[in-house]
Amino acid sequence: MASQRKIIHIDMDAFYASVEQRDDPRLRGRPVAVGSPRERGVVAAASYEARAFGVRSAMPSVTALRRCPDLLFVPPRFDVYRDVSRRIRAIFLDYTPLVEPLSLDEAYLDVTENRKKIASATHIAEEIRARIREETRLTASAGVSYNKFLAKLASDQNKPDGLFVITPDRGAEFVAALPIGKFHGVGPATAKKMNALGIETGLDLRGKPLPFLQRHFGKSGGYFYGIARGVDERPVRPDRIRKSIGAEVTFAHDLFALEEAIAALSPIVARVAAHCEGARIEGRTVTLKVKYADFQQITRRSTGAAPISARAALEACALALLRPLFPSEKGVRLLGVTLSSLAPAGGSDDPQMSLGV
Repeated sequence: MASQRKIIHIDMDAFYASVEQRDDPRLRGRPVAVGSPRERGVVAAASYEARAFGVRSAMPSVTALRRCPDLLFVPPRFDVYRDVSRRIRAIFLDYTPLVEPLSLDEAYLDVTENRKKIASATHIAEEIRARIREETRLTASAGVSYNKFLAKLASDQNKPDGLFVITPDRGAEFVAALPIGKFHGVGPATAKKMNALGIETGLDLRGKPLPFLQRHFGKSGGYFYGIARGVDERPVRPDRIRKSIGAEVTFAHDLFALEEAIAALSPIVARVAAHCEGARIEGRTVTLKVKYADFQQITRRSTGAAPISARAALEACALALLRPLFPSEKGVRLLGVTLSSLAPAGGSDDPQMSLGV
């Protein structure tokens, strides 16, 4: 039964930026962005001091600096982030083998049956947060509930360095009061469509019959019907392989020069590579998405002979797809990179691949 499961969602607080503040005392207490301050740069992560000014990840650096003139940029150190993530993952595995990583900085844990025979999932979450603080000098927020959907919502409630519990008797009530835009799995486009259908809150969503939701949202209709009632039967899957992992950025100003596009592509690739590392997966197919100023959209795809398991190889393939598109008379307003044909990492230590463009 879903009500008998004990699920924890752990989410590190401003992970990349917090690592930088931990390692450089001069950054502590100050607004920090991981990324490049160049005109075409993009914020990969922002400290909570920076977030107070409205600085967010994936934001163009020029916009971030406009909002926070004292913003301090530091270059990303993904090797360090990956090492810290591995140490945190080891802590999780002390409690349960059922760990489903979502990225370097967050994961689901099913502790219904756990290695330490601790009855309380809340107590386990408190222990894990304390160990993360002691062993890495970083803070994590945790959500505890009886399913994945609610556990993830709960981890957002008391950030940073917080813990929130949603018990089975409070699940449906908690969802009912929640704005639909706060639902995990409901993006801006879907939220806008729901609003147009008169769905503003979880209670509104609960009021729509299943056929109505299936008619308007297809296969996702059944998922929405369940979560509106606090029901989510998805198991925590340590072997879960996503169909694809991608990231994209819409720019404040259109890009015309190849050099600008190359600079903008780098942090996008870095985000995809970091997700792959966190989930311990690799892929064979790289897709480049380009949207022009006139909203024309094109994709270019490459499938290699060997799986990609390193950022350098992913970037090399993405750049090989990008270069033939320049020079361009039309400005580029969006770039995206997706890695698909995914499989568990570890097949080969060779970071090179055949581009096959």
